[in-house]
Amino acid sequence: MSRSFALTLAAALVPGAALADAHAVPVTFGTNWLAQAEHGGFYQSVADGTYEACGLDVTIISGGPQVNNRALLLAGRIDYHMGGDMLQAFNAVAEGIPVVAVMATFQKHPQVIVAHPDVESWEDLKDRTLLIGDNGFTSYYQWMIAEHGFTVEQRQPYTFNPAPFLADTNLAMQGYLSSEPYLIQTEGGITPNVFLIADNGYSSYATTVETMQATIDEKPDEVACFVEGSITGWYNYLYGDSSAADALILEANPDMTQDKIDFAKNMMREEGIVDSGDALELGIGAMTDEVIGGFFDKMVAAGVIEENVDWQASYTLDFVNEGVGMDLKPAE
Repeated sequence: MSRSFALTLAAALVPGAALADAHAVPVTFGTNWLAQAEHGGFYQSVADGTYEACGLDVTIISGGPQVNNRALLLAGRIDYHMGGDMLQAFNAVAEGIPVVAVMATFQKHPQVIVAHPDVESWEDLKDRTLLIGDNGFTSYYQWMIAEHGFTVEQRQPYTFNPAPFLADTNLAMQGYLSSEPYLIQTEGGITPNVFLIADNGYSSYATTVETMQATIDEKPDEVACFVEGSITGWYNYLYGDSSAADALILEANPDMTQDKIDFAKNMMREEGIVDSGDALELGIGAMTDEVIGGFFDKMVAAGVIEENVDWQASYTLDFVNEGVGMDLKPAE
């Protein structure tokens, strides 16, 4: 794939050149939650014409508590979907669903455990009661039990209400890097200690881009355009002028505020959520067999997934790892 697209919007992608020469192809991308900074690179490429430059007219539709965009992908109602981590992709294979991850936006999973200031280390969390939701309990918490010695007994259900945590210093709770820590600081008046599960061995990619295998087979130029356009958007969002993308996010999500966007963007940069690991050498969106295979082994060991699942069918490397957009990153 050509790297020239990352250098100028005027140059069409080599794989998408046929698209760029024709009328813009309408494409719908469904996110997995309400619009926020963690979706910023995609909004950036809509706002600045990056997708349009290679022939795509991209519409982003938000997910949310009452919206299941993944179901819309399976029904053929949308073209691309924002996935979670690779465990979701493994489960699709186990269920015989031909959904394929074509890009990993996040090199590090942004799931965190939020603790009071007296909790100084990951190990100290073993002495606390942990508020973990049902989805977390059946996924990453099983890994915490198997690999780190946490217990079923110390877990209590998380109701997505920080009030119990604020009232009891013996509690720690699950969170999203850019959400709960900010809420605790601004509304609770304390600066919590925050522990990324990724920094402690939960080695999955997250916020993937998924599409159907049939789309890959029938429209590879379109997939290449969408993936490379998204990658370019993320470089521009993190390191360039993101004001137009932020405006689209604020329009799409009336409950979002600029201060929340700024906090999330800073956290993504400081913690290397998007641009770290293999992305430093291969570009944003990078995926490798080694990382995905290693994570699969951890999930098997934790009893979360069966070992006979064909994990390599859950993704393709055909559209990433070409260094697209790396020249847009400021020199250190």
